[in-house]
Amino acid sequence: MRAGPQMVFKKPSYPISSKLEAYLERYKRSTNVPVHYEDLLRFSGSVAVYSHQDDDTLWVRVFYAEEERKEIDIALKKIYSILHSDGSDTIFEDLSVDAIDYCTFGNSKPFRIKIRNIINDNYTYFYVKRSDASRIYGLELEHLLSPYNLNFLVSRDTLIEEHIAGIPGDVFIARYLPLCSERQRAQLAKEFVKFNERCMIRLLGDMRAYNYVIIPVHDFDSVIHKIRAIDFDQQNYEGDLKVYRPQFFPENQTMTELIKTHLKRESVFQYKKEERSSLAKRALGAESQLRRLVEAAKSDVLSSAEHIDMLGYQISQFTGDQRFAKATSMGVILELALLFVIGNYKDLRVI
Repeated sequence: MRAGPQMVFKKPSYPISSKLEAYLERYKRSTNVPVHYEDLLRFSGSVAVYSHQDDDTLWVRVFYAEEERKEIDIALKKIYSILHSDGSDTIFEDLSVDAIDYCTFGNSKPFRIKIRNIINDNYTYFYVKRSDASRIYGLELEHLLSPYNLNFLVSRDTLIEEHIAGIPGDVFIARYLPLCSERQRAQLAKEFVKFNERCMIRLLGDMRAYNYVIIPVHDFDSVIHKIRAIDFDQQNYEGDLKVYRPQFFPENQTMTELIKTHLKRESVFQYKKEERSSLAKRALGAESQLRRLVEAAKSDVLSSAEHIDMLGYQISQFTGDQRFAKATSMGVILELALLFVIGNYKDLRVI
């Protein structure tokens, strides 16, 4: 059995540098919100949240003193309006803060806010987390380089993220994959190849099955599946290259078996090439913005010297490009990885 990725149990949180802060302000990611992460920690009680199958979700529903809850509700409605509308209070009377949940598992320990429209009972979620430079780079790279747009805001020490809907990968593998047709399994194998390639190139780590979602999409008379990352905590941090390749996590073994069973070697190479081409075109379509983001990352401290040396060496062995082994920061490794991919396409400019 091949060894799984080697990861640090708990990743430290990194502050937002002046360059990253300037980037966030330039591209309208920075704002002021009336309530911050630390304010939400002042809850007075909680109860466990269980799934429909009576499993402990590791989330707890929190409660506040009555006078404080009123202020928090208004503040959370304001955040919803800034995130999804024009920031005004005209929609407040149509909104209800149905639940404030706190996650006791993982690095970010987020709050999940459920907002319901009382007119039609439609609801949505957003998350309140502590700001962390790694996570912000991860979110912005996902926005720029993946097929999906992301909506998030930063206010001092607080990060606001929109909810990404989908079926958690581990739940899908256990409950829904057995119901998929052979054709759907082959299509899902293709998507996982592309997802694996995309994560590796932009150095998004720890894509175990519960850190991505699978989204069923109805296409004419069939259902296809898309794979989308939902956790961006492990951006440019770990030193082991396997951490950035979802195929090596034991939790994804079922997905890698799909590839072995349903795809020929030539098809795997084709799908990798397709994803690299798509990523290169997205990078070039947002060239000036991506350049500013990478320049900020190059001067930021996002990992330890040991991790930088280890990852640079492993990628240099993987690609044959010795520049990686000489990299002095995770931002430099990220830049070299993007240049390596984009540079393989003639007539395309580089960042």
